[in-house]
Order: sequence, then structure tokens, then C-alpha cells
Amino acid sequence: MKDPAEVPRPPQGEYPVKTITDAKALAAMANPFRSRMLDALAVDGPSTASALAQRTGQAVGSASHHLKVLAEAGLIVEAPELARDRRERWWRLVAPSTRWSRAEFGTDAGAVTAALAAESLALQRQFERAQEWLANSEAAGEWDHAAFATQTWLRLNPDELKQLSEEMVALTQRWRHRGTPDGDTEREPVFVFARGFPAQP
Repeated sequence: MKDPAEVPRPPQGEYPVKTITDAKALAAMANPFRSRMLDALAVDGPSTASALAQRTGQAVGSASHHLKVLAEAGLIVEAPELARDRRERWWRLVAPSTRWSRAEFGTDAGAVTAALAAESLALQRQFERAQEWLANSEAAGEWDHAAFATQTWLRLNPDELKQLSEEMVALTQRWRHRGTPDGDTEREPVFVFARGFPAQP
């Protein structure tokens, strides 16, 4: 895990986002262990295979294999400047955030299938995290009072829904990239997710 440090805010409120345009990257993400490793790199920062193996509950050899798949998919890169010797290999995310749209894959059935698999896994993990929180929230002290859930019905057209999603993403990115003081011990990883789509009561 990296030492807490102030994260410089990119100019003009713009944050680096990797746009995924091929099925290989989506297929790499649609694996529970690899998805957890990407989350760990996002939360903890650059890491080694052994540290990620311990973090995600798998063997070091398995973690190394999954790291290779993620690297070949262009989702992570080596961070040799962090290695203390030639045997140590560190990895970091290519970008702190990723995005993709099934509409951009057109008639590429393989890419659309991979996108659906990645989205289904993400939805399953969101549900599991929410369930785990509800099962343990009473023992969380002040975090129980700070946590929130919200839902609302809106009347929007597709362009308005797109604008709403962009505003919500910009808000979470601003909070994600704000500066934090060195040695901060009060803040913990917090999982925030939202979805918006046409539906009927």
C-alpha cells in the first residue's frame, strides 16, 4: 500500500480516464479476482503480486497470472521505479478510472458480450458490498450515521439522463482527486455507486 500523500488535482477539473474500446480489456475485467485486484490498485495504489494475493485471498502464482492478463489488456503497467531490487515487480493502474459504452462496439458481438459480462460482475459486486454493509452497519459506529442510500424517480429524456450521469461522475471524481494531508488516519475507503436507467414503478 502506498503512503498517504496529497494527490495533485488535474487542471481545469479534468481527470485521466481510460476509455476501453476492445473486448480483450473487457474480458480481463470480467473475472472476480482480476476485478478485485483492479479495485485494490485503485484504493491502495501501486502494489506487488504478493501483496495483491494477500489482499484478494489467492495464491501468489495466481495473482501473477492475473496481473499478466491485466497488463496484456492494457489496464495496468509495471512501476519499476518502486522496486527495491531486480526481483521485485510493482504494478499500477494505467488510469484511475475506466469507462466504456456498449453502443460504441457496434456489431462486434464478442465485445458486446464481454461488456455485458463485465457489467454483470460489477452489478453483482455492488449488490454484495451493499448486503455486507447492511449486515454489519450497526457495529460501525459513526460510519452508520454517515453512510447513505438514495433513490428517486425523475422524468428525463436520453440527453438529460446523459447530462445527469456526467454531472454525477464529475462530482465523484472531484472528491476522489481532492488533496488529502500526509499521515491521514481518519479516512477509510468508501464505496459509492449509482445507476440511472428507464424503468416503471
